[in-house]
Amino acid sequence: MLQFLGNMEAKTDAKGRVFVPAIFRKCLQTAGEEFLVLRKDIFQDCLVLYPGSVWEKEVEVLRGKLNKWNKDQQQIFRQFVLDAERLEMDANGRILIPKRYLQMVSIDGDVRFLGVDDTIEIWAKEKLEKPLVSPEEFSAKIQELMI
Repeated sequence: MLQFLGNMEAKTDAKGRVFVPAIFRKCLQTAGEEFLVLRKDIFQDCLVLYPGSVWEKEVEVLRGKLNKWNKDQQQIFRQFVLDAERLEMDANGRILIPKRYLQMVSIDGDVRFLGVDDTIEIWAKEKLEKPLVSPEEFSAKIQELMI
């Protein structure tokens, strides 16, 4: 089972290429992942890298919840896959993030890779300089969930 953990800084070049952190590359290679899928996160202002097998499971789960004969639900599915892009790492461990994705989340140079369970998030570095949730709210929500 894939599980990414870590918070690493990197820098995109002028073409939008960025090195995937070595610890994540090793995990992907060990799992035999041949490609990645990139999409903007549904809720947050970041990009999400799905290993190919994880993406396929996500699509299968979504497809299973939607009725393909329902026009609105078909549009939801289309939008989900429309916003996705298949990527492959080059021999040096870099991916090319298309410009439109960089613009969607205001990435212009410095990024942070976050390992989030079975996906990898890519954030504009400055967006993670403050906590996403205040320490007080975080502890209250964790307590609420765990009790």
